[in-house]
Amino acid sequence: MDENDKKEERDEKELDIPDSLPILPVRDIVVFPYMILPLFVGREKSIKAIDHSLGSNRMILLLTQKDLNVENPQKDDLYKIGTVGLIMRMLKLPDGRVKVLVQGLAKARCTKISEDDTFYTGSIEKVEEEKSEDVSLESEALIRSVKEQIDNVVSLGKTILPDIMVVIENLDDPGRLADLIASNIGLKTDQAQEVLEIVDSLIRLKKVSDILSREIELLTVQQKIQTEARGEIDKTQKEYFLREQLKAIQKELGDIDERMEEVREFKKKIEEAKMPEKVLKEAEKQLKRLEKMHPDSAEAATVRTYLDWLVELPWAKSTKDNLNIKAAKKVLNNDHYDLEKIKERILEYLSVRKLNPKMKGPILCFIGPPGVGKTSLGRSIARALGREFVRISLGGVRDEAEIRGHRRTYVGALPGRIIQGMKQAGTNNPVFMLDEVDKIGTDFRGDPSSALLEVLDPEQNSDFVDHYLSVPFDLTKVMFITTGNIGDTIPAALRDRMELIRLSGYTTEEKIGIANDFLLPKQLKEHGLSLRLFNISDSALNLLISQYTREAGVRNLEREIANLCRKVAKQIAEDKKKKFLITNKSLNKYLGAPKYLPEEEMKKDEIGVATGLAWTETGGDIIYVEATTMKGKGNLTLTGQLGEVMKESAQAALSYVRSKSRELSIKDDIFSKTDIHVHVPAGATPKDGPSAGVTLATALASALTGMPVRKSIAMTGEVTLRGTVLPIGGLKEKTLAAKRLGIATIIVPKRNEKDLADIPKYVKKDMEFIFADIMDDILKISLKWPQKKKSAGTTARSRKQTAK
Repeated sequence: MDENDKKEERDEKELDIPDSLPILPVRDIVVFPYMILPLFVGREKSIKAIDHSLGSNRMILLLTQKDLNVENPQKDDLYKIGTVGLIMRMLKLPDGRVKVLVQGLAKARCTKISEDDTFYTGSIEKVEEEKSEDVSLESEALIRSVKEQIDNVVSLGKTILPDIMVVIENLDDPGRLADLIASNIGLKTDQAQEVLEIVDSLIRLKKVSDILSREIELLTVQQKIQTEARGEIDKTQKEYFLREQLKAIQKELGDIDERMEEVREFKKKIEEAKMPEKVLKEAEKQLKRLEKMHPDSAEAATVRTYLDWLVELPWAKSTKDNLNIKAAKKVLNNDHYDLEKIKERILEYLSVRKLNPKMKGPILCFIGPPGVGKTSLGRSIARALGREFVRISLGGVRDEAEIRGHRRTYVGALPGRIIQGMKQAGTNNPVFMLDEVDKIGTDFRGDPSSALLEVLDPEQNSDFVDHYLSVPFDLTKVMFITTGNIGDTIPAALRDRMELIRLSGYTTEEKIGIANDFLLPKQLKEHGLSLRLFNISDSALNLLISQYTREAGVRNLEREIANLCRKVAKQIAEDKKKKFLITNKSLNKYLGAPKYLPEEEMKKDEIGVATGLAWTETGGDIIYVEATTMKGKGNLTLTGQLGEVMKESAQAALSYVRSKSRELSIKDDIFSKTDIHVHVPAGATPKDGPSAGVTLATALASALTGMPVRKSIAMTGEVTLRGTVLPIGGLKEKTLAAKRLGIATIIVPKRNEKDLADIPKYVKKDMEFIFADIMDDILKISLKWPQKKKSAGTTARSRKQTAK
């Protein structure tokens, strides 16, 4: 027995371990004998156990918790075998915790745990280990093997203090060696407790050897992974170095590598693109930058994408215009019914192009209600010209970058939609349609309509600069066509750059022609039908247009025709019938009851009711203005959801009537003793605009004079306080509304006489237009005066014009 063993025996005799000790539960650590470590104690029971131990023999039983998450462990939450520790030092911390330095003395088994109000106390018995005087060959070999294993673990990167390694080298006791290694290799709690509970020292050391073997395998795999990762990094650096060397060698030999092949391909594309000089300089500059960059760098990918955009844009690629005027006219007529004014404008452009090939492209703006064929007209124009067609929708666009693009400093930057459209077209002279230009928005990201000013200005778009490209692109050869429903919502500066062409709604006759020539053949083809199986009579189409749709265009008409085709196709598929002819009598059998009923014509001339004409987004319509008087104090009441402009027109009309009270034989005191109520049905529909001024004045004059208004006359026009009748817009739509209702006489401002040229002859047929300069003439014609007053209308009658 050496001196150390003799010293340990003397220490154990001096420190006689009692049969009962206070228990200190510890978590996430197992304390082994001869192990010195600090413990931080915060639980109230544990602090009281330490205080009791310090007041007696300074010994305490250290038992490990089975579950470290349990805050207040019970008897069953603690392992039964632990270590008796000696409290060497104690320090109270400011946060209420206690720090103790503990040395493990010996293993002990807790046979019974008792609890009082302060802490746990355990009845213990010391776990004795048998120590043989002679070291066997097996134990010596095991000790050497374990020492070699721990050296191997350290060499593979496991951190163990050098002082501990020195102690391990000098230990020959298998139990002490197993405990020391187990306490310093970072075992999990359950593994360390398993080692602690093994009584036989050799078996315990074998267990530690097995643990070290597994640790060596894990560390070997970990080191292999780290070596491979480091090797990949070293490989990349090595490849870069070798690539640069190869580049230098190839430069001397005149060879090229893969990157140089890419550069050469870009050079070829740049030459083929035939870029302008300024763009060519920028492309060559970026190509030189790419040549010097590492191919895998992020900056190289950005430059490569930029060069791809430059070489793929149609800088000098154009399509040859089809300047055959007759062929272009045939294409336009085949694709669209009527629209003579627009067709004439396109043919004029082709004629000028034929005489002057270098003329700049026009910028047209089609304004009209939904469904009148604005977008499809753009496609027809492209087909007639033999050009590519590109369409983008601007509805709801709020970001200026949508037009001008993002700068290349942003991640994922791209050119704006104009340049994207040019790339999509593949030529520098497409027909470029900008749909819904009246619905562009504005917010903190910019004003897209202002960005469009440069695009749609023939004097500026020769040098359009997209933020992404940062070089000018010539848009002068592009034929821009914009569309919108209302011209008033387009910003004035933008509207000034465009040639506005208004598409009014179609008449019933035009819609029947469109349905027969275009819509019905299209839907028959889509539904697998033919005229041999299915057809619609003109009378049925007339009823379908007037009572199942209410629109200026033909979009809903096409939907209803498609609905009929589906129902017929279903019956044919069920072998119910072989041929179908839809008439006005059988239409409701397929589509149900009519959705819209026409306004009823007034049955007789009434006092205070005048018929007016109004323009709406879906075409023209008629309105009835009703005025009535009652006893009161001279108040004017306006109802029917009238807008501010219409309310002001009513006030002006009343002021005019009051100023003419003597001529109209109205008593002067009637305005102070009578309340006037003006109502415009239908009350749920908002109404606004100045063109109802003459209708309001006529209704008021009728109500105040007691003279009925002729039911056969409709009127439109704005009236001033002096009684002057001002011109209005939408005369064609308003005329169509009157014709639909069967009203043959319309009173129109004199200054609108020129607009009769825009109304088709078949619409003007059997229609009488009376042109008036002043309100007096309108009252003489529209009011049903007594016989003696009739001669007053001769002046106005001389201005009548009956359209032939």
